[in-house]
Amino acid sequence: MIANIFFGSEEVSRDNLEERINPYSNKVISKYPMCTAQDTIKALNIAKKASVNTKASNMSQRISWLEDVAIKLQEQREDIAQTLCDEVGKPITFARIEVDRCIETVKLSVHAIINLNGHTINTDAMNSGKKTNAYYFHEPVGVIACITPFNFPLNLVAHKIAPALVSGNAVVLKPTPEAPLTAYKFAKLFINSKYAIKDALSVVYGDVEVGSTLVESDIPRVLSFTGSVPVGNIIIKSAGIKKVALELGGNAGTFIDSSANLQYAAQRCAFGAFINSGQVCISLQRIYVDKKVYEEFASYMKIETEKLLIGSPYDDDTFIGPLINDESLKRATSWVNSAITEGAVCLTGNKADGLNFHPTVMTEVTDDMKIVCEEVFAPIVSLVKVKNYNEALEKMNNTPYGLQFSIFTNNLKQTQSFISDASCGGVVINDIPTLRFDIQPYGGTKLSGIGKEGPSFAIEEFTEIKSVVIC
Repeated sequence: MIANIFFGSEEVSRDNLEERINPYSNKVISKYPMCTAQDTIKALNIAKKASVNTKASNMSQRISWLEDVAIKLQEQREDIAQTLCDEVGKPITFARIEVDRCIETVKLSVHAIINLNGHTINTDAMNSGKKTNAYYFHEPVGVIACITPFNFPLNLVAHKIAPALVSGNAVVLKPTPEAPLTAYKFAKLFINSKYAIKDALSVVYGDVEVGSTLVESDIPRVLSFTGSVPVGNIIIKSAGIKKVALELGGNAGTFIDSSANLQYAAQRCAFGAFINSGQVCISLQRIYVDKKVYEEFASYMKIETEKLLIGSPYDDDTFIGPLINDESLKRATSWVNSAITEGAVCLTGNKADGLNFHPTVMTEVTDDMKIVCEEVFAPIVSLVKVKNYNEALEKMNNTPYGLQFSIFTNNLKQTQSFISDASCGGVVINDIPTLRFDIQPYGGTKLSGIGKEGPSFAIEEFTEIKSVVIC
C-alpha cells in the first residue's frame, strides 16, 4: 500500500517511490514518495495560511474532531496494529497496545484543552501598580513542525499532533521513514474527519533534506522532535529563534536494594530491558544490585530473561521481535563482543536469528564500556554489583543522560532520598524506569532533552501566553 503526501487536505501521489521492507520477513510492506525541500516549503506555506483558520476555530469543533478520530481509530484498531507490525516488526500484541494507548492520548488531549486555564492578576498588589482588569490566557503558536521516530510510530505521532491540533495550531508532520504507512493512515483519520479544519495537517516524507528544511524555516513557531542526541544537537544549532521541544536519548538505570522483592524485581527488569527489543528511550540498560543480593538477583534475572519468547512478530505470544535494521543488529553485536573482549561476561543471550537479537544480560562490566555508558537501543542489559545505595546512585547519575531512573526497595528513607537524589526527569519507585503513563509529564534533563510531553504539558509547549490589561 502507498503512503501518499498530504499537502494540507489534498492527497498527492507520486510515481517514484521508496520501499519499506518488513524487518522480519524481508517483504515489501509499503511504499512512499521521498519528498524534497520544495515539497516541505509548500507544506509549510499551506500550514501558515491554514493557521489563521485553526486559531479562529471554535474549541467545540476541535474537540469533536479529536473525538471523531478516536472513534475511527478504535474501529480500525486491528488494521492499524497490523500495519505497525508490518512496518517495524513490533510484536502484534504490543502493536495493539500501542493503538490503544494512541486512542487514550487523543482523548487525553481533549481533556487537556478543556482544562487549560489562564489566570487573573492583581495589578494593585504593589505600590507602583493600580487597579485594573488584568489576566492572561493561552493562544496557539501558529505552525508546529513535528518529527517522529520509528519505535512508537503511532503513539509518538499522537503525542505531538493531537495536542497541537486541538489547541488550534496547524501542523506539518515528518514521520519516520520506517513507518510511513502507519503515519499516513493515522493522519488520514484527521484529514477525512467531518470536523476537520481544512489544510490544518500536512504530511511529508523524507530524511535529512526534509528535516533540515523544517528546522531552518522561519514558518514554524515550535519544532517538536523525538530522536537521537546527535540530531538534537544539530537542531538546536540550526533552528533559529523558535521554541524547540526535544525528547532525546536515555540510559535508564535502576537500583536493586537488599530489602527488595528480588523475584518481582527480576520479572519487571526483564520486561523493562527487553520490551520492543530494547528500542525504547527509557529501556532499562543498567541494573545496579546490592552486593548482598547480587548473585540471587542475577539468578532470577537469567531465569526471567530466558522465559521471554523470541520469534515472529505476527504470533500473539511473541515478546521480542526483530530489531529495526541491519545497522542496529551490527551495533548490538559489536558492543556486546567488545565488552566481552574487555572482560565482561555474558550471562545469557548474545545470539541472533535474522534481525531477532536474543535478550542479553551482561555481568562483570565496567563503567566505560559502551553497553553501560552509551544508549544501546537493543535488548541488552548490564548487571553491576555495588556496595550500597550511595555507590549505586553515584554510578546511576554519572551519565550525560537523564530521562528516567528507578529503585526497588522497601526502605522508606531510601525512597525519599532517591526522589530528590536522582538526576533525571522522572523517577519510579518499585518498578522499572521504562514505566510511562501517557497522562504524565515526560521528558528528561541533561542530554535527554528539553521540554515535556504528555498532552497537558505538550499543549503548554504548543501555546503562548498572552497578557491582557484593561484599565
